[in-house]
Amino acid sequence: MKLGIVGLPNVGKSTLFNAITNAGAQSANYPFCTIEPNVGTVAVPDDRLDRLTELYNPKKTIPAAIEFVDIAGLVRGASRGEGLGNKFLAHIREVDAIIHVVRCFDDENIIHVDGAVDPIRDIETIQFELILSDAETLERRIGRLTSQLKGDKSLQGEIDLFNRIKTALDAGKTAASLDYTPEEAALVHTAGLLTSKPVIYATNLDELGFAAGVVSNDLVVKVEEYAAAEGSEVLPICARLEEELSAMDEEEKILFLSDLGLDRSGLDRLIQAGYRLLGLISYFTAGEKEVRAWTIRNGTKAPAAAGKIHTDFERGFIRAEVVAYNDLMELGSVAAAREKGLLRSEGKEYIIADGDVVLYRFNV
Repeated sequence: MKLGIVGLPNVGKSTLFNAITNAGAQSANYPFCTIEPNVGTVAVPDDRLDRLTELYNPKKTIPAAIEFVDIAGLVRGASRGEGLGNKFLAHIREVDAIIHVVRCFDDENIIHVDGAVDPIRDIETIQFELILSDAETLERRIGRLTSQLKGDKSLQGEIDLFNRIKTALDAGKTAASLDYTPEEAALVHTAGLLTSKPVIYATNLDELGFAAGVVSNDLVVKVEEYAAAEGSEVLPICARLEEELSAMDEEEKILFLSDLGLDRSGLDRLIQAGYRLLGLISYFTAGEKEVRAWTIRNGTKAPAAAGKIHTDFERGFIRAEVVAYNDLMELGSVAAAREKGLLRSEGKEYIIADGDVVLYRFNV
């Protein structure tokens, strides 16, 4: 999973990125501090993986991973190449989902590119540029398809679909706001539309605002109302506090979060939100050599899930020996699960469930 961190200049993108990845990206009080995207890979925290490691005592444990991409700040006119617009837009196309950092605090010492803090204006600035870019993308796509129509009448449905999306974009709506059949959704995916990507709005608060309780923050409430209208998720966060957390050991983190009335860091909450947004789950492979978590889309059948490990596993798939995580932990071993009839032999149509512990049988 690749999550792109976007937002206007000086809203806290790079501070948040540094905090959750410890990557040391440059962060400063002027626009376009980030030019090329910074990339950091973060292990997905999962208590189940820790407990499986205790059970198997393997030589190594490998968690699932998420890639965070810190993308250059956007300004009005980016779709026409203003600022670093063209680079910014190209980098967004490569991510699976967008974390849109929105400034929800006042600080006269931190410059705002538009002179004053207004989260809805900031969101609409970026959304407007993404819509303009998508409209241009579709114009080119429709033009190419129309020129090919004489030789292939089956393209008419695709042209009609993209014209429908173009009409919505011209009305200020996003591609994600429309309903699609599974076949249409697959076509939309091939177009790489920026406004078709799912969004999490990360409302960035200062330390006092976050500690005081985000419900009382009028700016956050405005973002929540805006996000609700488009079906997006809002995640209140304090980039500065996350920066402090990143320098602490586990015991200090627990105490620090407890004082704030939280049981999870912003990173953990971002990862959970990303999994929900993209419909992802984790399953496990476990043995004396290695315990490992694998990320797949919910609804993935066993052969395709096996292909995540190696293409040979999918190509030569015979069966999957599966035990549910909770059953395995309760009984203490695969042998005990087998005796209780809880170790199942599943075929090609089996859909892997969240928390399944799987051994694949294959022959190539």
